[in-house]
Amino acid sequence: MSLFDRIKQLSRRKKPDLQLPVPVAAQAVRQSSRLFGTEPAAVSLSELRLYRTLRNSIPIIDAAIDKIIRLVGTFSVSFENEETTLAFGDFLNDLSCSPGRGGIHDFLSSYLGQLITYGTAVGEIVLCGSDIYSLVNVPLEDVRLDFAENKIDTLVFPADSFYSGQAFPYQELFVVSALNPEPGQVMGVSILRGLEFVSDILMKIYNTIGVNWERVGNVRFSVNYKPSSDSDRALNRDRAQQIAEAWSSAMRDSGEVSDFVSVGDVSIQVIGADNQVLDSEVPVRQMLEQIVAKLSVPPFLLGLTWSTTERMSSQQADILTSELEHYRMILNGVLRQIVKVWQQLRGSDERFVIKWDCINLQDEVELAKAELYRAQSRQLDEKYENEEEFIDE
Repeated sequence: MSLFDRIKQLSRRKKPDLQLPVPVAAQAVRQSSRLFGTEPAAVSLSELRLYRTLRNSIPIIDAAIDKIIRLVGTFSVSFENEETTLAFGDFLNDLSCSPGRGGIHDFLSSYLGQLITYGTAVGEIVLCGSDIYSLVNVPLEDVRLDFAENKIDTLVFPADSFYSGQAFPYQELFVVSALNPEPGQVMGVSILRGLEFVSDILMKIYNTIGVNWERVGNVRFSVNYKPSSDSDRALNRDRAQQIAEAWSSAMRDSGEVSDFVSVGDVSIQVIGADNQVLDSEVPVRQMLEQIVAKLSVPPFLLGLTWSTTERMSSQQADILTSELEHYRMILNGVLRQIVKVWQQLRGSDERFVIKWDCINLQDEVELAKAELYRAQSRQLDEKYENEEEFIDE
């Protein structure tokens, strides 16, 4: 007997002390933090730390992922029955998905961010009684994934059940997505894979720039005193100490301009003034181009003022639109599973359609133009057909 059949059977009873065998809290809770084994599949802790570090260290990577999440947009679910559509819309808006926030869009934003960053995302549908209570984003370090016996479906295991092999009991309450998984692999591939080397070079350049500016910006001086006679040489140590004290007093940041007065052959030079600082514009742009190419986000959306043409910007926007459509297709599977669970809990089996909003107004205009051109083409075809029939008669 499935979970939903059991819920329906128990919900018909009138016992006030009835205890439903349904998880009120999330099943995927943290049990241990030891390193993962090899099977079932899991993202290693080193990979998780690496991808988190990339997002925290390179602002352009974090900004690109956030923009992708926001540009994916919102959706609506339409059923055959208008009342069902309204009821499901209220359910989505009132759904509790995170502390202090609500609504399924918060869950999908976190879910998509996890999917893009790590290549794999896991969510859980938490039930309370015979209704959906919440949607929870499951940390990847708390679970493992493996294929079922049919080698198609995905099973979710607790992180510390490697040797026991006991999966979570209610697998139908988990939603799992993998981004571009390799053949025979249950785990997906992070969009950040391949950026480790490039990001490491970029961070070295930025760190070097900071060190050089700290050295050059905070100017250091070399004060040299040359004795002019033998008598001066006898007093070298005393005069050098006096010059050092006078120079330190003159350079002390007291908010006032001070003069340095000395007697004898004293020369003052700026340390490092003769060295030329390497130009970082070209190598930094080369590294950023690799990152932007991997993330598939147009440079102008990330604040990069690279020279581009209107035609090129339009093509980049079209490429971004195709990327967003790809992510929407992945999220459609998640939404369909949530809708089906909601229907099964209510004994319904209506057909439904998931409709995403247009990504931007420019796409809406282009679609309208395309529809206009098709209508004009149909009118011309009908006109030619009428003329041919008139000639035949």
